[in-house]
Parts: sequence; structure tokens; C-alpha cells
Amino acid sequence: MPGTPRGTDIVIDLQQVTTRFGKHVVHRDLDLQVRRAEVFAIIGGSGSGKSTLLREMILLHQPSSGNIKVLGVDLKDLSREAALSLRLRWGVLFQYGGLFGSLTVLENIGLPLREHTQLGDKLIDEIAAWKLDLAGLKPEVGAQYPAQLSGGMMKRASMARALALDPELLFLDEPTAGLDPQSAAGVDELITRLRDQFGLTIVMISHDLDLLWQVTDRVAVLGEGTVQGLGSMAELAQLDKPTVRPFFEGARGRAAQAGSSFHIESKEPSSKPK
Repeated sequence: MPGTPRGTDIVIDLQQVTTRFGKHVVHRDLDLQVRRAEVFAIIGGSGSGKSTLLREMILLHQPSSGNIKVLGVDLKDLSREAALSLRLRWGVLFQYGGLFGSLTVLENIGLPLREHTQLGDKLIDEIAAWKLDLAGLKPEVGAQYPAQLSGGMMKRASMARALALDPELLFLDEPTAGLDPQSAAGVDELITRLRDQFGLTIVMISHDLDLLWQVTDRVAVLGEGTVQGLGSMAELAQLDKPTVRPFFEGARGRAAQAGSSFHIESKEPSSKPK
């Protein structure tokens, strides 16, 4: 939201979160906070617990110990009614879209409104059409079925459905996974626009280094059961930690950094003639 200072309010608060699967410890006394109206990313190597942490935030898994508050509500021991009320305040874009193949795109977007409001069909269709446009899709796409969509269109349609109930908080699981560069860039722009125009708080998991450099305000790097680094990509680029450096080294890391507005001096000697 232009002109609105970010970081003045905590939307998600994790305190001493520990997650175990049998003897395997995924998170150990993990602390993390997400501020209102920021784009916050969670990254880490395979097995670092990114997806598990996201599932815990959206009430799909409960940690072994510790406390999680989302939008000021403690997630522990919520009643069914309280859990539903809280879920209606956030939207989720799952990695593979999660659209129903037997419904048109417009019907998919309108489904949360039909399930959770008393609005009439005509008004629901109008709202769904607006969300479709907000996600950058043409009106005629609403009559198509998910199987007829390209990967980029599928992500946008799924985003439109996640926005159906005007959420305060948006969770994105690998929003650009499997997309070509042009489609991925379009999703980058959409995420930034949603944050800036509507003041949405956006939490995402992503391996897309271009996305991380271009749109995030802060990034948390998970490793060894806890948060190994926290800050902007520019700040993390300065950390000399073995769990953080892989995101900034190698051809992909250097290319993503070069394409951002921030550049750091390479520690390696330049091979270019002076």
C-alpha cells in the first residue's frame, strides 16, 4: 500500500516451535515473525522444513511444541468454528494450483464465495470476474477449464481463487515453479502489485532466485532445524554461513543477483583484463 510504512505490526508470530516426526527433529526452538504488508519468503535446502512450517501456519499440521499466532490468534487448541473463521481471513495458492478440473475457471474462483457467503449467483460471478481481471487474465478465460490453461494462466487463476474472499494474508507455495521466464516475471509483478495496492501480507516458499531478489522484503533461511539467516536478500548476501551461501553462489545465484537492483563485490579475483 503506497505511503503505508511496513513493519509496524506482527501478523505471524512463531515462538520456540519444535517439530518432530518420530525421532527426526525438523524444527528446534524456532522463532520467526512476519510483519504486516511485507512479502516474506522462507527458503532452505531439501529437508529443512519449509513446507512443514507453512503447513503449521495454515492449520494443516500442529508442531510438537511451541506457539504460533496468526493474525493475533493462537493456533493451539482452536475450536472447529474458530479455525474456520481464521481460515477465511487468509488465502492459499498451492504449488500445483489445486483447481477443480470439472469446474470452469470462473466457477473455481467463485467456489469459496458460494461456500462461505450468502451472496447471490450473479454477484458471485461478478466478483469472480473482477478477481480474474485482478490476476491479469482476460474475461474469456473464465469459461475455460483448468486443463485448457497454460502453466502461467493456471497460477494466475489459482491466485484469483485465493483472493476470492479478500484475505488479509496470502500464502504462496512455489508460485513460479515450472513456469517459463516470461510467465514467472508476470507472477513477480502480480505479487508486488497485490502487496502495494491492497496492503496484503504475503508469505511464500520459493526456490526462484529471481523472484526472491525482485519482490521480497525479507527472507528467512532455514537449516539445521532453525533460522540460519533473516533479512533482505542484500543483507543475506553478506552472510558467510554454509547454509546461506549456496543461494548466492554458482551461476544461478550470481545471475539472479546481477538482475536485481543490488550488487555486491565478488570475493573472487576478476578474470577480466583491466
